[in-house]
Amino acid sequence: MDAYDIFKKLTKGLTFKNKVLGVKNNGQVTKSSVKKEEKIEIKEEQVSDNEELNNGVENYSGTESEDQTSDEEAQDDLQLVEGVKVTQEKKKKQKKEKTEDLKKKLELEEQNRFRNEHGIKTVGRHVPAALQDFSELVSRYNVSQALVDTVKQCGYSEPTPVQRQAMACMLEDRQILACAPTGSGKTAAFLVPILHALGAPQGGPRALVLCPTRELAQQIYREALRLSASSQLRCSVVRSIKESKVKEREATIRKSDIIVSTPNRLCYLLNQDNVNISLDKIRWLVIDEADKLFEGSEDQSSDFRQQMEQILAACGSKQRRLAMYSATHTPRLAQWTRRHLRGLINITVGHRNAATNLVDQELLFCGNESGKLVAFRQLVQQGLKPPVLVFVQSKDRAKQLFKELIYDGINVDVIHADRSQLQRDNVVRSFRVGRIWVLICTELMGRGIDFRGVNLVINYDFPPSAIAYIHRIGRAGRAGQRGRAITFFTQDDVANLRSIASVMQQSGCAVPEYMLQLRQDPNKRKKLLTKAPRRDNISTRLEKRPDKRRLEAADEVMKADKAKSVDSIKNAKNNKNRRTQNLEQNKQKHDNTTDNKNNKKRKKNNLANKKNNKKNVKS
Repeated sequence: MDAYDIFKKLTKGLTFKNKVLGVKNNGQVTKSSVKKEEKIEIKEEQVSDNEELNNGVENYSGTESEDQTSDEEAQDDLQLVEGVKVTQEKKKKQKKEKTEDLKKKLELEEQNRFRNEHGIKTVGRHVPAALQDFSELVSRYNVSQALVDTVKQCGYSEPTPVQRQAMACMLEDRQILACAPTGSGKTAAFLVPILHALGAPQGGPRALVLCPTRELAQQIYREALRLSASSQLRCSVVRSIKESKVKEREATIRKSDIIVSTPNRLCYLLNQDNVNISLDKIRWLVIDEADKLFEGSEDQSSDFRQQMEQILAACGSKQRRLAMYSATHTPRLAQWTRRHLRGLINITVGHRNAATNLVDQELLFCGNESGKLVAFRQLVQQGLKPPVLVFVQSKDRAKQLFKELIYDGINVDVIHADRSQLQRDNVVRSFRVGRIWVLICTELMGRGIDFRGVNLVINYDFPPSAIAYIHRIGRAGRAGQRGRAITFFTQDDVANLRSIASVMQQSGCAVPEYMLQLRQDPNKRKKLLTKAPRRDNISTRLEKRPDKRRLEAADEVMKADKAKSVDSIKNAKNNKNRRTQNLEQNKQKHDNTTDNKNNKKRKKNNLANKKNNKKNVKS
């Protein structure tokens, strides 16, 4: 071993800030060399020549394999010359840092690969890893085994894509905005983390779930009762808010840990003077169907938006976390979450604002409104597999269609806002049990209602927007089952036809090319969102449209006016003739009178002349 090899091994891994060689650096000692000399420890040992050679060979082979061996071998000292050993602590730290970075990168790549397999997209900082199985709830987050067993007993053998990511985020106290297709298990995705976070009952509401309709609130309440069977937490839903039952509702809310309600009912209770309900202990505020609740403006008190602002102000706890779930995504909702939620994580499963691919979708042209009823009866003759949901645009049309189908031998019923709460609950219960085959409904049932086993959804009236279409057909194809959706359209529905056709194409359904090339009128689309189009009444009797009646009445008025004008012209001519005749007659009378007067004067003159002649004769 020559001097070059010894120098190479001594300086291996060292860095010099200044140049060692050169004219300027002659006679100067660098800082790095001083530091290195401080690390060198010299020990004198009496070793034979053979042992020196053997140690040199062993240490040399050890230095060559340091780059490939583990960190334990890097801790061994290097013996270069007799009695000289160098510790390699700096190299060891660099290797540890490199291995840790590589491990983190590999873990991130594995997590992203797992998310891509299940169609999960996340936006945010420090996103937790998605769950691979329900057993990770116990190992990673210390969720009780009893709660995991109840989840499996409720029919969830493995977590759905939205449950894999949303549960992990909520268990780490992260605020989320989750957008997943209909029927993907969003209710269990937020109930399981809430049940784990609340733990044991403490008295007073600590979790609040808001949804747009009473039927959806009742459904979430039933699911919460099923999942909380192994715990002692109390769940309640705000039902009727009559003056006689206000105190009763106040008592139940005070005793409950989880409250499910609609914004309107909760705001009514908060505004009462004789009701003392405190929401200061709220830890989790969950908003289901968030895009619907954030519609409208803050100026209109009747909108969900104004009610939401009041509820958020009442939940003034610093520990409050907000979670929003919906099947569709709107720019207004995204803008609000970016402004008000800190550390937000956006979770999207599949394509955003796309229908589920488990539903076979069809478009059927019916010509006019009477053709829709004919097409529906043809479907009945071909054979319907109940249960079937039929959507119309208004409660009046729902009543009309119910009157037409009730005598066709179908077990049909209708649900709309004019019916009482008891009637609506009975109709929903009968439809779930199977006593009702066909249920006619409005947009009231288009959000969040879970009717398992719905085979067919018929859009009797064309939906006002693509979002409404996604929610309507989402009542079928739930929990992994196949479904079918048929949409009737006429010439008056061309304004929204292109948007519906594009949604169908994204979900893998065949769509004619001409539908995707139709021109869209944004003004008409905005009008359809605020006001439903005018349609003919649903009836087998041939009745004229009210606007056609108005036109016919206007025509009759015009004809009458024309007849009056003709008569008036004729009368005017007759009047002129009469006037001319009267004038002529008056002239003749005037002439006759003047002639008579002249004759009288002549007679007088003649008499006077005769008298004068007689006088002259006498004289």
